[in-house]
Amino acid sequence: MFTGIIQGIVPIIKIEEKKHFRTHYICLPKPLLGDVAVGASMAHNGCCLTVTSVVNDLLSFDIIKETLNLTNLGELIVGDEINLERAPTLQTEIGGHLMSGHIICTAVITKIVDSENNRQIWFRLSKLDIMKFILYKGYIGIDGISLTVGEVVGNQFCAHLIPETLIRTTLGKKRIGDYVNIEIDSQIQAIVQTVERILADREDI
Repeated sequence: MFTGIIQGIVPIIKIEEKKHFRTHYICLPKPLLGDVAVGASMAHNGCCLTVTSVVNDLLSFDIIKETLNLTNLGELIVGDEINLERAPTLQTEIGGHLMSGHIICTAVITKIVDSENNRQIWFRLSKLDIMKFILYKGYIGIDGISLTVGEVVGNQFCAHLIPETLIRTTLGKKRIGDYVNIEIDSQIQAIVQTVERILADREDI
């Protein structure tokens, strides 16, 4: 599990490519290094990955075909930065909302509106049937960041970002046309799917 509070922006320093498979390498900042070991979980742009090797501060992570298809990790190149979060402990403050690190799809940035000390970013999902889980003022994970849905209009939604979020995450550098990873609120998903199932059962009676 994760909290959606980004702990660092880290560049990818090496990528090893294989067929439908790749390995990312990063240097973990010392404040986050701690007792990290092979098998630990970390969120890269919101996607839960497993540490596969540790050499001093150099860590590797394997990414399989399913993850490459569902997330933006397969589009990254050496030098690109990721939002990083280590899995929380029982002592970790839950400042965002509980997230699983399981990305459901990506979304493309369609519009960016800047105003004094604020930024509004609009997104369009790659899977439109997921829009039923995006609710006004509901939680959503965008590239691993815990955010609140600002508005929902048709097949698009937006998030309002404060300067701190723009500085501490990669969203501050995103542009129109960029893709981000999306994790929906599992509680909203469960409620919507339960209601759909009940209504479907009634129609069959």
